[in-house]
Amino acid sequence: MPPTLIVLLPDPESGTTGRARVSDEFGSADLAAPRAATRVTANGPPGPVSTMSEADVKRLFGEALAALPPAPRHFTLHFRFESDALTEESTALVPEILRTVKGLSVPEVIVVGHTDTMGDPKANLALGRKRAISVSHILVEAGLAPSTIEVTSHGEGDLLVKTPNNTSEPRNRRVEITVR
Repeated sequence: MPPTLIVLLPDPESGTTGRARVSDEFGSADLAAPRAATRVTANGPPGPVSTMSEADVKRLFGEALAALPPAPRHFTLHFRFESDALTEESTALVPEILRTVKGLSVPEVIVVGHTDTMGDPKANLALGRKRAISVSHILVEAGLAPSTIEVTSHGEGDLLVKTPNNTSEPRNRRVEITVR
């Protein structure tokens, strides 16, 4: 049986590279850098770790990497206090979101509403949903099919900036959009 090549590649979205340990009953090898590689055989430990060139990665894996769907894009829109009205800066992002969605053959758009910790958690869940629905309406009015948009709310359950209860924090009043 020929050796199996294992290569650690950077995340296509963030560019960061994690770590991987390749092990069997004979030993192990730690991969911790972009394009770190080792070969594994059935009768021995993983081979020494080397770094593959970008050209070799493209030659060996280019076709498979090209077949991957594009990395998701993330957008964050912010809202005025106790409102489902976007800030001016967030309104200005809408055309870019639309271009991103329209550039995909089968888009999926996930819209998640969030709030700060002011007020009742149950009311904040409803406000987060109201904000997400408001953004979905903006996207539909701009020409996106409603069937491509999924709407949900986390209310104050997933704070961007951790705060105590009843704390006004503009960065927590947001809708996060993932386009994939």
